[in-house]
Amino acid sequence: MPKMISKPLLLTYFYLFIYILLSSGVILYNKWVLSPKYFNFPLPITLTMIHMGFSGLVAFFLVRVFKVVAPVKMTFEIYATCVIPISAFFASSLWFGNTAYLHISVAFIQMLKALMPVATFIMAVLCGTDKARCDVFTNMLLVSVGVVISSYGEIHFNVVGTVYQVTGIFAEALRLVLTQVLLQKKGLTLNPITSLYYIAPCSFVFLFVPWLLLEKSAIEYSQFQFNFWIFFSNALCALALNFSIFLVIGRTGAVTIRVAGVLKDWILIALSTVIFPESIITRLNIIGYAIALCGVVMYNYIKVKDVRASQLPSESIPERVSKDWKLEKKSSDIFVPGGTGSASDNVDEETPLTQSTRLSHIGRTQAGNYAA
Repeated sequence: MPKMISKPLLLTYFYLFIYILLSSGVILYNKWVLSPKYFNFPLPITLTMIHMGFSGLVAFFLVRVFKVVAPVKMTFEIYATCVIPISAFFASSLWFGNTAYLHISVAFIQMLKALMPVATFIMAVLCGTDKARCDVFTNMLLVSVGVVISSYGEIHFNVVGTVYQVTGIFAEALRLVLTQVLLQKKGLTLNPITSLYYIAPCSFVFLFVPWLLLEKSAIEYSQFQFNFWIFFSNALCALALNFSIFLVIGRTGAVTIRVAGVLKDWILIALSTVIFPESIITRLNIIGYAIALCGVVMYNYIKVKDVRASQLPSESIPERVSKDWKLEKKSSDIFVPGGTGSASDNVDEETPLTQSTRLSHIGRTQAGNYAA
């Protein structure tokens, strides 16, 4: 008689399904809202500010009114030296990433996001939080070659959109490294709600300056439609995605999350070609992305092995390898409230505010936009 799936494991699969659904949905929804061919609201800074304002407001009510979580002990020094610089790069990554949707397809953006481990590794080496290694460098080179091939095969290649997306990736990579360097040294722990409570309002303020210069006049002199329910549901989906990542991190291991992330990418690439017919995928696109993905998978393996080795110093290598899958399976049956405090380079591109010590230094970062 076949063994029935346990309730906790079934719940884990449900959370993974919700994560993939929300992650893909938010990206496709944002593309639809921003695209001149569809909803026609080509104001990425305004859209991002709506997301940040809504998230900050919800977080304020959860922390101060309903007291779901307690605020952390935040001093002016910590806010000035940690929250402000992190929020600045967070806002930049959202701005550049959302702007890219005006110029290039969702499928191509997902392919470019394979560069995230490369950007994170470069920034970590420059900031002294990681060391240059031949094995990692080889993987990064493979990823870069794959992305170049994929870009060469892009029919509607757009330099402006590509530059925006790559700039957003490097801004997010620097934010991740700064989060690790600054918050970890201060011993500050932030869960998704307190992260939004402190960082979302600050990001809103940073976005206000480019909004004044670039989009304020466009809103005043152009007739863009503003549908409350469209923007409310869009911001709500982005907020729900942030919380779904928190639930997934609590119930799964690093390997499962990375597999789910890769599965989500392929689903998103396929769906985008159906929903947006102008998005055409060529054979060279697929070949290049597959090459980049091979480099990402090998990078994941190296990082997971490194972290597991550091956690189990007294065991032999074969014992560590044999325990990898046991730890992964065990983590699916135990809920661990998301311990935070170290910047992970393994966060979803729509929810870079969520961090977990379990995921620190592990895997491929698809960060880019919490709201994109």
